[in-house]
Amino acid sequence: MSCESEPVSPVQEPLLNVPTGFPQPVFPEDNELTPERWSLGKRLFFDPVLSKDSTSSCSSCHLPELAFTDGKSVSEGIEKRQGTRNAPTLANVAYHPYFLREGGVPTLEMQILVPIQEHAEFDFNIVNIAERLQRNPSYVQASLEAYGRIPDPFVITRAIGCFERTILSGNSRYDDFIRGNHSALNENEMRGMELFFSEELSCAHCHSGFNFTGYGFENNGLYKEYNDQGRFRLTGLETDRALFKVPTLRNVGVTAPYMHDGSMNNLEEVIAHYNSGGNQHIHQSPMVKPLSLNDQQQQDLIAFLKSLTDEEFLSNAKFKQ
Repeated sequence: MSCESEPVSPVQEPLLNVPTGFPQPVFPEDNELTPERWSLGKRLFFDPVLSKDSTSSCSSCHLPELAFTDGKSVSEGIEKRQGTRNAPTLANVAYHPYFLREGGVPTLEMQILVPIQEHAEFDFNIVNIAERLQRNPSYVQASLEAYGRIPDPFVITRAIGCFERTILSGNSRYDDFIRGNHSALNENEMRGMELFFSEELSCAHCHSGFNFTGYGFENNGLYKEYNDQGRFRLTGLETDRALFKVPTLRNVGVTAPYMHDGSMNNLEEVIAHYNSGGNQHIHQSPMVKPLSLNDQQQQDLIAFLKSLTDEEFLSNAKFKQ
């Protein structure tokens, strides 16, 4: 029973490890990082108290060993209710300018409200969650220590947001390579890296920067017709129909299945899709075009993508319950 749960394992310092070459994450003025806030946020992240029947937590769909994804095509909430979208990684969400695949939520604190009220996720109300927590002396004490107030919607959203901003990943073999260890990648991976950053493939046009995403909205030609209308749901603009936020490629080797609906099971399918040039949706990005990659080139590209896996991050005890 979640309201009887004990605090998570003790804080392991440092709370924030910013990878070399990454900017310092910005914490809101009302939610600066402290050990008390981080510990409370981590405890809430792993506690099913947030769901109506106390069976699902944030960690149900965001498993640390899978780079905070869940390995399912679409997420599953309480009573095994099926969602409609694939759970994205939480790695480096501190740097995202907006959230959800249509980009309609501007802050992590606001995003936390989404799964709480979604019928296919927690199907609950944050006011009711606060009432539950207020009946738990341990949570009341932790909340007072972290924010100087008893558990309430402010505390719940801030604490989880504080914890999630420390979920940083940037120590893959690729990172080791670009920091000067030229033996970190093998020949296949280096050939794949050259392909990835080439003008011909233009992968880095959308998957740019230290986090391998420019956070833009694109259609990659997955379908001719989409059931999920993507950013159009937010803006109502026809030009936004079936456009989705470009995901990070960090740890992509462990975050299968892929695409917004989890319709591709492995990287081989993903690369084959891009190699084909897509299904020519009316809003398909001009960057998605036939690539004419041979089998070896496709394997090299996949090898490079797998080099973006941060093994240290996946096994970091700090992010496990």
